[in-house]
Amino acid sequence: MALHLLKMCVGCDSIEDLRQWQANRILRGEGLFHRTRNMPKRAEEILDGGSLYWVIKGQIRVRQGIVGLDPGVDGEGVRFCLIRLAADLVETVRMAQRPMQGWRYLDPASAPADRSPHDRDEADEMPVQMQKELRALGLL
Repeated sequence: MALHLLKMCVGCDSIEDLRQWQANRILRGEGLFHRTRNMPKRAEEILDGGSLYWVIKGQIRVRQGIVGLDPGVDGEGVRFCLIRLAADLVETVRMAQRPMQGWRYLDPASAPADRSPHDRDEADEMPVQMQKELRALGLL
């Protein structure tokens, strides 16, 4: 069974922000990847169909398939890992997530379900201030 990764989407306020940021990378010919310091020790499980689940504004909102994990060393001798990502962003059912640094493993049983394109998300229709207050209470 595939293992997933969980990562904060720093600097993005919405799925659309992430989508635009990644589209710009593709237009510049940079490829779709996320650079991180540590290579996952459970890489084989991740590459068996795992996804990177993005946390946006305190909630898991979207996932991307992981298509590769490439270790490297920069010009200063510092090791890193490129998490290569599939192009498709798959929206998920919202799930609250506390802030964290780096990435974390995410067990498939704990991962939120994919959101159907036909599902209506009431939170998207709420005023922004109400969303913030509900999020602070852990209700959204």
